[in-house]
Amino acid sequence: MDIMQILGYLGALLIGVVLGLIGGGGSILTVPVLVYLLFINPVTATAYSLFVVGVSSLVGALQNIKKKLVDFKTAIVFAIPAFIAVYTTRKYLVPAIPDEIFTIGSFLVTKDIAIMVFFAIIMLLASISMIRGKCAHCNDENAKVVYNYPLIIIEGLVVGVLTGIVGAGGGFLIIPALVIMAKLPMKKAVATSLLIIAIKSLIGFIGDVENLDIDWSFLLKFTALSVIGIFVGIYLNKFIKGEKLKKAFGWFVLIMGIYIILKETVL
Repeated sequence: MDIMQILGYLGALLIGVVLGLIGGGGSILTVPVLVYLLFINPVTATAYSLFVVGVSSLVGALQNIKKKLVDFKTAIVFAIPAFIAVYTTRKYLVPAIPDEIFTIGSFLVTKDIAIMVFFAIIMLLASISMIRGKCAHCNDENAKVVYNYPLIIIEGLVVGVLTGIVGAGGGFLIIPALVIMAKLPMKKAVATSLLIIAIKSLIGFIGDVENLDIDWSFLLKFTALSVIGIFVGIYLNKFIKGEKLKKAFGWFVLIMGIYIILKETVL
């Protein structure tokens, strides 16, 4: 095992730790770890990411169900359009993207470059959401839950398509949507988002099983390390303030997003 593989497996552990600590954001690291440390091509990496994110989020969601933090009604309304969109995107849209998309001068934009740049843009949006992170009623545990069904369904479809293309969980999009559109308090929004992420990521991955050769031995090892990381993160959560950590992680994701754009287009 070389140094890059060791770093890749440590990255798997870190993904879980971040998920356990701040309830989201870890999945944004999965694709860069798989692509840049373990040299897996971006299309396969986004598929593997869906499985890792799905299983890791399911573990977190089960913990939250025990604590009665999950709002099942909101989860179902959001998850149904989301998993239809993510499955359709993985099964039909991603395979339909041509290997060579267009040329700018002498620079050829390939499918792999396009996916990584699009992923980096999503990272930049996620980082801004994590750095800013202000909300008036987020911590009001007694706030009345309001169901704006059309908006929740539209948001579910949008998040499903984005998840399908980049392989990230989309928690940074789901949590604000649940807080703003369903008026869920932050703790419930984070808990409910993990269940939604788990359902749509695993169903999206099913769309890949028919299109790709899956290295199950590697994928299960990588996922197991992420799950161990979640329990480490949940334990550390008792000692570290999640909100401060979220901002610091947001800055890290911002730098990573800029690095990926530069690496794929300039370097």
